[in-house]
Amino acid sequence: MRRLRHPNVVLFMGAVTRPPHLSIITEFLPRGSLYRIIHRPHCQIDEKRRIKMALDVARGMNCLHTSNPTIVHRDLKSPNLLVDKNWNVKVCDFGLSRLKHNTFLSSKSTAGTPEWMAPEVLRNEPSNEKCDVYSFGIILWELATLRLPWSGMNPMQVVGAVGFQNRRPDIPKELDPKVASIIWECWQTEPNLRPSFAQLSVALKSLQRLVVPSQLDQPNPSISQERSEQPHSVFSPEISVNRTP
Repeated sequence: MRRLRHPNVVLFMGAVTRPPHLSIITEFLPRGSLYRIIHRPHCQIDEKRRIKMALDVARGMNCLHTSNPTIVHRDLKSPNLLVDKNWNVKVCDFGLSRLKHNTFLSSKSTAGTPEWMAPEVLRNEPSNEKCDVYSFGIILWELATLRLPWSGMNPMQVVGAVGFQNRRPDIPKELDPKVASIIWECWQTEPNLRPSFAQLSVALKSLQRLVVPSQLDQPNPSISQERSEQPHSVFSPEISVNRTP
């Protein structure tokens, strides 16, 4: 952590190594977790900001995955993403992270939060960094729908549904096809078919110009009218459908 320096990774500042007060000291992010922000009642974060938040996460995770050796988070979820005063999102809490020395990671521990965990991890199978990409797909789904993943199911039911029945959260039928496609690519059953975070960063960057700008961000409407592809709503979570990858 000491060597990691990236605007979308929480800054490590020091540690207390003497028991019983073992602790890690990091920068303070006043807005708290992404989970708390997007799941509070009457959340009013506009689409442009939510796409930017997803892009922040992808960039932070790309930093971890391209470090030497690769750092696999293994517990990527919205409660482990913190937001600073300027609404920048930063990856934190590497409590389950592993350094990737070989092609696959193996761990007898499946500690974590099933709602965000990849099916191969839930089955306690060998996994690589692509397990983080699956988790990112759940986070992007959260940002798109502002819903809790697998609401109404207990952790064991989620393990069965995702790990052994190949189920995924419902995708809103009216969600922009480009967003839906990114989510489903992240949810591929075969880990190596999932995109890298570098690829996800490019895809999300291209989505930013499609989002309807807020009134504050669009002082001159004629600018958007000159674009070949008009801005529109990319998050429309009114109607849901089931789909299996």
